[in-house]
Amino acid sequence: MSDPTKPTSLASMTLAEARDALRAKKISSKELTGAFVSAIQAARPLNAFITEAGEQALAMADASDRRIARGEAGALEGLPLAIKDLFCTKGVRTTAASRILGNFVPPYESTVTQNLWDAGAVMLGKTNLDEFAMGSSNETSFFGPVFNPWRASNSNANLVPGGSSGGSAAAVAADLCLAATGTDTGGSIRQPAAVTGRVGMKPTYGRCSRFGIVAFASSLDQAGPMTKTVKDAAIMLKTMAGVDRKDSTSVDLPVPDYEKLMEGSVKGLRVGIPREYRIDGAPAEIDALWSKGAEWLKAQGAEIVDVSLPHTKYALPTYYIVAPAEASSNLARYDGVRFGHRAEGPHDVVDLYERSRGEGFGAEVQRRVLIGTYVLSAGYYDAYYARAQKLRTLIARDFTEAFEKCDVLLTPATPGPAFAVGSKTADPVQMYLNDVFTVTVNLAGLPGISVPAGLTANGLPLGLQLIGKAFDEGTLLRAARAVEEAADFQHSPARWWSA
Repeated sequence: MSDPTKPTSLASMTLAEARDALRAKKISSKELTGAFVSAIQAARPLNAFITEAGEQALAMADASDRRIARGEAGALEGLPLAIKDLFCTKGVRTTAASRILGNFVPPYESTVTQNLWDAGAVMLGKTNLDEFAMGSSNETSFFGPVFNPWRASNSNANLVPGGSSGGSAAAVAADLCLAATGTDTGGSIRQPAAVTGRVGMKPTYGRCSRFGIVAFASSLDQAGPMTKTVKDAAIMLKTMAGVDRKDSTSVDLPVPDYEKLMEGSVKGLRVGIPREYRIDGAPAEIDALWSKGAEWLKAQGAEIVDVSLPHTKYALPTYYIVAPAEASSNLARYDGVRFGHRAEGPHDVVDLYERSRGEGFGAEVQRRVLIGTYVLSAGYYDAYYARAQKLRTLIARDFTEAFEKCDVLLTPATPGPAFAVGSKTADPVQMYLNDVFTVTVNLAGLPGISVPAGLTANGLPLGLQLIGKAFDEGTLLRAARAVEEAADFQHSPARWWSA
């Protein structure tokens, strides 16, 4: 994935390349980790990290090198990763990019990150995100916006890295880690991966445990990998996934070897093209790339099938009723009493609640809590929330019927490339439209992946999305690998931040 015009560095290696080099003892984990610690320090203008953990990372790398020397290496032994600051990490500050959790240090570890540490991975730090994962541009963080490592060829304007996992996306794109974790509630892994030119995968709902992940919308949230290649995503998912007795929504199914399932031809694979994903006003480059993606798969022996997802037009309004409703319930626990930000000098307990939440939550979080409270309130529940749940069922049924005719779906990942910081913050509806191609997948609980597939005329990355059947990540990864190989996306951003 590195730019062929620059010399190869440790930081530009893929996860698979680094894994093989460590196993062959061509490099040490401490050497590799040190390269990333230095890269993170040099890239602070991107604001990709909320908390850097350089000293801890080097100590973890030392321990990994000792295990490698003893022949006790785990699946991810010595590989430095970045962790979205929505995953609780024991003894390391976890903020959800919110003032209300600004000083929270968890006494426990999320299951997904524990799986990574058990496999020998190294933690470089906690990446920035939209506050409580509520946003599509990483501009709602209490700690300031993340800047996309990419810039247009005709402009020096700072661009957004997508959201909510914008810090993780920027860190992977800028070679600040081998890979990163993200969470995807309505597209928050796939959308930022697309606009930063990297791979982002949302597994099937229940494939990865949600225990220890700060909740946004519990029936939609799902952890997943953000990587440089499809192979790296397969490697990460194998370790991240699994049933967890601490999460009743995690599914007790065997975790296959995704790296093996990814191999093989797509000959005979039926690829559905949903007609409803052709939207008015989308840039011509998006439609052209989508057509090219279908041609790439057809050339490799796949069968292209037209399908219909008739309730797609209701997906965004459905999502923006269901997600805020669940958020309003999940965020009720942040009251200034038990943990988190507490207002000073309250007159009484009601004043304490009001001021702590008013000071602790940013504007977008407040907006969604208010919407969620409204749609759940007496007199409005049936008109909004109950109706949205019925539509969610119909959206899921659309996919079930479509998958009777095809094995995977191919769609755009985003309605356009990265946009300028500040250009859409005044219009929440325009911001919400960035999720138009991704929210359906969360509402149906299906797996999806974004693969970098091309550049705009002014040099910004665009991605294609593939959607799979529930718990059929193996087929999804195989199709994604076929797109990746055909696209041959070898581009990396110019390093303006460390000039």
